[in-house]
Amino acid sequence: MSEWFSSQCDGDWEHEFGVRLETLDNPGWRLRVDIVGTSVEGRVLPRSKVDLGAGRWLWTSADGTSYEGSCDVRSLRELVAAFRGFVSSLG
Repeated sequence: MSEWFSSQCDGDWEHEFGVRLETLDNPGWRLRVDIVGTSVEGRVLPRSKVDLGAGRWLWTSADGTSYEGSCDVRSLRELVAAFRGFVSSLG
């Protein structure tokens, strides 16, 4: 993810857009990534849930301007991997 972020930084993009990682109160994590001005701008991902088992879960979606994901407190690695898959997929 840090490589992707670094590749977006062009002197302008990083001043208006970026990546936010927050905690949820259930508990868990929320990832929000601006994709405007990137190679995946316009890519839509319908909201979907993945059951990772043993009380673990992951939600992801993208509306063409931002990517959002959330997960339980133990699944941050999977959340970041889902974003990497989103930006590296061909479709």
